[in-house]
Amino acid sequence: MAIDFDPNDLILPKNYGLAGQPHEAWAQLRREAPVFRTQSDQYAPFYAITRHADIMAISSKPGIFSNIEGPTLLDHEMLKRREVDPSSFGQMRTIIEMDPPEHRDFRKVASGFFTPRSIHRLDEIVTDCARAQIDKLGEEGETDFVESIAQRHPLRVLSTILGIGPDDEDLLLELTQQLFAADDPDLQREGEDRGEATKNLIADFGALFARIIEDRRANPTDDLASMLANAKMADGSPMGPIETFGYFLIVFTAGHDTTRNAISGGMQALLENPDQMQKLCADPELAKSTVEEVVRWTSPVNYMKRHLLEDVELHGVSMKAGEDLVMYYASANRDDAVFDDPYRFDVTRHPNRHLGFGTGEHFCIGAHVARLSSRALFLELAERVEEIEPAGDPTHIASSFVVGLKTLPIRYKIRPAA
Repeated sequence: MAIDFDPNDLILPKNYGLAGQPHEAWAQLRREAPVFRTQSDQYAPFYAITRHADIMAISSKPGIFSNIEGPTLLDHEMLKRREVDPSSFGQMRTIIEMDPPEHRDFRKVASGFFTPRSIHRLDEIVTDCARAQIDKLGEEGETDFVESIAQRHPLRVLSTILGIGPDDEDLLLELTQQLFAADDPDLQREGEDRGEATKNLIADFGALFARIIEDRRANPTDDLASMLANAKMADGSPMGPIETFGYFLIVFTAGHDTTRNAISGGMQALLENPDQMQKLCADPELAKSTVEEVVRWTSPVNYMKRHLLEDVELHGVSMKAGEDLVMYYASANRDDAVFDDPYRFDVTRHPNRHLGFGTGEHFCIGAHVARLSSRALFLELAERVEEIEPAGDPTHIASSFVVGLKTLPIRYKIRPAA
């Protein structure tokens, strides 16, 4: 296939920082080469998977398409560093780096907390958090929506359910940004090369988790941190220390940055589509479908990697055991074989079979919390916004894995809470 885009646009973080997600390139691939062997300047070759149906099928076969090599692609520099010094990546393992049956066993540790029925006990928490964040804006002014609202709301929600005190919130925010935006010069750790930064970042997370785990084992409560700190496996044995740290890592971090990026990208979409903002404000009950459309539209988890355990042929392309493929959720969420008018932002869209939370074995364990948290914020905005408009150009995070806005300047008028 003769491509008319730069393959680097599919994966280089700096390109995402300049232009956001490469939707035009994905559209061409969905039409002409749904399994596309991608070679970029800084990464080993991989197969780009761009169609919704193919991602669904691949996700249903973890025995062939494995997670064990991790969810992200590593560039040449990091691959070499890992070969020379595996410890530079730390020893934590998360549930997104496990295949069945191990993955299922570890997922059960916390799955009870994240069921829809259990999550409803958080209704008051997310409502209070959303109201508090909007209250801080005052009645009118200008602000960066990402800094003031999008990152603070999910941070407060997660800190509440995890029992993290206010003194640790800013540290948690800093560490999660450094984890998911390690390639962004504005957000990465200063004064350290990439290998040293990764090693020190894992150590800082470990120190924070160790302090929380020690406290929850000595003084257990009914929060999620206590559940994880005192978790036992199916055979009654305690969850291992590496796996416990890994669980804390994924719950503490993934639930924040992805929700932040969905909320900020959702606000940008509402600003760019004022008719949809008007619909939401006229009928706050649309907050639920708005959240689903926001997740489809923004796709904060841009991709997930899979490692081939067997030779596979798909759409006439032969992929060999040992090779990697990348499932682009953001591409699947614009697939016109699934979505009517996929490039239209529609807060009333139904059905909405997006893959923003993944699918199959690794469907996001915290999806219900993310939905509840986002819904509370958009509902609060819908009920209180009098005027809201852009106050400058937004900027994007230089990341190709968890993607989103770095800044979103807005000008607003807000009604006081009822």
